Amino acid sequence: MSQERQEMAYGIGAWAAAALVFGSSAAVLVVELVALRLLAPHYGLTLETNTMVIGLALTAIAAGTWAGGSAADRLPPRHLLGPLLGISGAAVAVTPYVVRASAAGDNPGLLLIAATLSILVPGALLSAVSPVVIKLRLRSLDETGSVVGHLSGIGTVGAIFGTVVTGFVLISRVPVSGILVGLGVALLVTSVLVQVAGRRGRGDLVTAAVVALGALGAVAAPSGCDTETTYHCLAVDADPLRASGQVLVLDGLRHSYVDDNPTWLEFAYVQAMASVVDTAFPEGDPLEAYYLGAGGLTLPRYVAATRPGSDNLVSEIDGGVVEVDRELLGDDFPARTDVRIEDGRLALDDLEPGSRDLVVGDAFGGISVPWHLATEEALAGIERALGDDGVYVANVIDNAPLAFARAYVRTTAEVFDEVALLAAPEVLAGTGGGNLVVVASQQPVQLPPVRARMGERELAWASLSGDDLAAWFGDAPLLTDDFAPVDQLLTPYRS
Repeated sequence: MSQERQEMAYGIGAWAAAALVFGSSAAVLVVELVALRLLAPHYGLTLETNTMVIGLALTAIAAGTWAGGSAADRLPPRHLLGPLLGISGAAVAVTPYVVRASAAGDNPGLLLIAATLSILVPGALLSAVSPVVIKLRLRSLDETGSVVGHLSGIGTVGAIFGTVVTGFVLISRVPVSGILVGLGVALLVTSVLVQVAGRRGRGDLVTAAVVALGALGAVAAPSGCDTETTYHCLAVDADPLRASGQVLVLDGLRHSYVDDNPTWLEFAYVQAMASVVDTAFPEGDPLEAYYLGAGGLTLPRYVAATRPGSDNLVSEIDGGVVEVDRELLGDDFPARTDVRIEDGRLALDDLEPGSRDLVVGDAFGGISVPWHLATEEALAGIERALGDDGVYVANVIDNAPLAFARAYVRTTAEVFDEVALLAAPEVLAGTGGGNLVVVASQQPVQLPPVRARMGERELAWASLSGDDLAAWFGDAPLLTDDFAPVDQLLTPYRS
């Protein structure tokens, strides 16, 4: 029997088999990586979120491969391919709708179930394709090793391809919902082609059903974002109570308030940070300032307005945030403000020693300070960049029992001689949660003027320093590049 007739008899050619295995393996990794972005607005971009998604994806691969192989031994494998691809396509296409509809219900348990199924179901179905294709390609036991080896290798290459294309191309250019709906449609089309090529009618009804379901997902799946950046689901919301105010929302969290008046400071933590800046330096004197994180450029705009002639250098890792800032500000960045798209930890190494009067830390991944900016080594880089009278002021978010905040303050105290902490009284008491502002310098931090300035802003925050602060952070762990369990220490939500 010729090779062509053998392939017709066994139902699939070498190139078709390679394409199916390559594509299904790539699709699994696309789903995994995009799921991280889809879940970040609801769970935060933390180590736990990454671990959960990776664990679910690996579980799906294991379960799908096992089940696909068993099914291929019990059922005609050609009849399995079309439905597998079609149902997985429908599951992928409706994922954004399912997750966001579950989140809208404000039920954490339902959201967790929806998120789990959104990864497990398409991942398992897509992973079942490879053993089915292998079954179709095997003509004798003598070629088992080569068929399994070749197709397994092709599957691995497909997974690499899916990872690279998603991480470097798709997420930076296409909304998350668009990626999933597009992938779902591609799988549905492939399902139809497989059914037609097989000249079998048994799967037509299933294929028609899943095509309809996929079309529903394409129409109904909401985005929830104005812009999908490389790192964030980004939206800009108008303030219904103030016509000139807009809120920059990253991954579902209110990160910055942008007002036509640069001296209008809406958020309490920004008012506290500004109160430190107002009192730590002579009024009106220009500053050499450096900012870790751009947000809506609230503080750089404030410093430029209240201290004309200041030089502001800003490091922001997400170019999408910078582009939205340009739109919000009409391409009118504050005078003498240089915004660079770069990782702040790397940028610290390029700052001239003693060149900065002020360093502001306000960089976040979700609700957490990126771990590599929270370590003793990173803080040492900040201290090195500050002049003798320089001041470091940082925003931290945590909730009771404030394990991360205590560790961060303890670590800051290892680098700076003088450290103070500002927060609402209930936060400092450990009965509440929210923003805390850390103030550090090699010179004494004068808290009475800071408290007075906060009082002028009607900000009823308290402060800790000296022995009281040391007692507050107690035996909290020291964060270093070798040991920085930021995500484990953080309590993201109030109990």
